[in-house]
Amino acid sequence: MSSPSSRVSRVLMTGPLAPFAGQYRDRLKERGYSPLSAVNMERQGAQMSRWLQVEGLGVAEMSESRIDAFVGFVRAGGCGSGRSQLSRPGLLCLLELLRELGVVPPPVLATRSLDEALMDSFERYLLSERGLAAGTVAGYVAHGSRFVAGLDPGGLGQVKTADVTAAVLGRSEQLSVSGTQNFVAGLRAFLRFCFVEALIEVDLSEAALPTTGRRRSSLPRGISAGDAAALLASCDRRTGLGRRDYALLMIMLRLGLRRSEVCSIGLDDIDWRSGEMVVVGKGARRDRLPLPADVGEAVASYLARGRPVTEHREVFIRSRAPFEPIAGGTVASTVRRACRRAGVAEVGSHRLRHTMACEMVAAQVPLTQIAQVLRHDSLQSTAIYARVDLETLRLLAQPWIGGASR
Repeated sequence: MSSPSSRVSRVLMTGPLAPFAGQYRDRLKERGYSPLSAVNMERQGAQMSRWLQVEGLGVAEMSESRIDAFVGFVRAGGCGSGRSQLSRPGLLCLLELLRELGVVPPPVLATRSLDEALMDSFERYLLSERGLAAGTVAGYVAHGSRFVAGLDPGGLGQVKTADVTAAVLGRSEQLSVSGTQNFVAGLRAFLRFCFVEALIEVDLSEAALPTTGRRRSSLPRGISAGDAAALLASCDRRTGLGRRDYALLMIMLRLGLRRSEVCSIGLDDIDWRSGEMVVVGKGARRDRLPLPADVGEAVASYLARGRPVTEHREVFIRSRAPFEPIAGGTVASTVRRACRRAGVAEVGSHRLRHTMACEMVAAQVPLTQIAQVLRHDSLQSTAIYARVDLETLRLLAQPWIGGASR
């Protein structure tokens, strides 16, 4: 039986894209695609080249819209291909190559509306001035956009306290308590930005009143030691993916990292000689944490025998091509898959962070030290772990300047 690599060499491309077939093959190889995946993408590129020729189009007319038109043609039964064989990312990779070679012009940027330009400025403000995480910024921008879209034609120049209150009340009828709280936080940030930029005359952020709701639990819940061991044992460490999952779970269980922090760990952030690791947290905060021996061994095993070859410097890489850094959704899905393999109730990735914190509370570690490990900016954030422990909660009390209480 011939190997997939030999099948790649027999792909024949005709039409306007034919002169770039070899460079496209090299680009797919650079992206880390397997020979079988690459041959499928090359065949699809050959189909698109023939489609362009039939339509009387040249290579310079390749664009995202042309790719969408071709995909629609294939899905309607053209080229004799089924929907499962489509790879729009592969075609976009070809388009990117053609633009780099200068044979396809760069995309024409659409004219931005005033509201879109405003949200772009708001996004830059949140990233540069506030130092918020990318996920938080995206949510705040969405909330700000929703607020602006609901204003009268007068826009921000005529906004009043009543408009802010009405927006909060309207969203509270559609969202849960936590969703409304997120909306209020985003709206407050947007209104403060508008005041700083002199887009409104009065700071209306305080008009977005906080929303409260009954919590189902007064104490964050972790998972049991048995369930944690089962999650780790469920990883098949004979495979690269299993070694990656094991190292990822070890970091979250032993160091309590957020999923965004796991994604951002770089090769240069680990100091193997001193046994320490730099963690980039919220607000671009950088903390140096000790690297436990078992965590270091798990990461080293993945780096040596599981991590794909890539130019990216992040530690954790996708297990399938294109070999790029993992996203937060990959961390969450990794935890859920481990739960299913281990036969335990599915939990979110943040529950692993709670697990470490709750274990420290049970071991009577002072809250100040827990706050340092969790990298909380305020002890109020750590206080949620002491709500059922009055003795620990007293550690948060500040001395009364007037002397002993009566």
